[in-house]
Amino acid sequence: MTPKQSGFHMPAEWHPHAGCWMAWPCHADSWSLVGLDRARKAYAAVAQAIAQFEPLTMLANPQDVAMTKQMCGDKIRVLSLPINDSWTRDTGPTFLLNKAGKLAGVDWIHNAWGGNYDDCELDNQIASFVLKETQAQIFSAPLVMEGGSFHVDGEGTVLTTKECLLNPNRNPHLSQAEIENYLRDYLGTEKVIWLNKGLFEDETDGHIDEIACFIEPGKVLALITHDKDDVNYEVLHENLETLKSATDAKGRPLEVYTVEQPAATYLDGRRQTLSYINFYLANGGIVMPAFGQPKYDQAAHELFLQLFPGRKIIQIAALDIFAGGGGIHCITQQQPATI
Repeated sequence: MTPKQSGFHMPAEWHPHAGCWMAWPCHADSWSLVGLDRARKAYAAVAQAIAQFEPLTMLANPQDVAMTKQMCGDKIRVLSLPINDSWTRDTGPTFLLNKAGKLAGVDWIHNAWGGNYDDCELDNQIASFVLKETQAQIFSAPLVMEGGSFHVDGEGTVLTTKECLLNPNRNPHLSQAEIENYLRDYLGTEKVIWLNKGLFEDETDGHIDEIACFIEPGKVLALITHDKDDVNYEVLHENLETLKSATDAKGRPLEVYTVEQPAATYLDGRRQTLSYINFYLANGGIVMPAFGQPKYDQAAHELFLQLFPGRKIIQIAALDIFAGGGGIHCITQQQPATI
């Protein structure tokens, strides 16, 4: 029985949370340009911000538990678990609910973003550990997939990119139609909206959580740039046109809002994939990135205040997180409340 056959679906991220899951930075190769110390300080700041709104659990290698507790503080629960890396959006489970409020989750196959790293065996055990810890029903999917590669509205629609899901380094034996069927079966969705590509130099091969997300049913926030010389200009405008012409699973045209990407930033000669889309939506709050660019940071903050009335907006210096290849959304995984 698939989740859909069993009556489960993935709720939207604005569904009330029982808590949030993260994992402590440990993969030196991911942070070679800024160092693990800076990455850990940034993770701790995100964890402490989220913990203002909801319970947060941090997974940490056994040898890192004491340090994690010291750096994160008393409000953060720390669990010992051998791990390879620290991107729980992609290595943790995708939580599901049924109409009775029962909790379940999908344990996807993780291959380190198409084989970027050899050491991901331990990370393939994270989802099942978390699901057992939460006493959730486990659905093991025969599919290579990362949580950052799709985004749902909780009402039958899923956003994703062809660049990632159709990449031969994930599921080369499957067609687009077959992958759509898996999304329906394991997320409980009815319609897939396919964007073409993600950001330039994105080592995840175009994860959706860098370029577009649902903020309410029928409403999408998309990354944009007005700089025609920017390498992302054509891709982002193509995505925007796709979204403007799309309808969701209920037949509604999408109401599309845009946020300007920050100015091009380079680290060791490589363009960073900086995006304000990569935020965490908590109970009563938003934890979003800042990139040390006051013009863009402030504009994004003001936009979020308008888009999320009634939520407290916390902006966290996030360059050291993005230096590892992802953002605030990538390092977090919400657990929906069973209500």
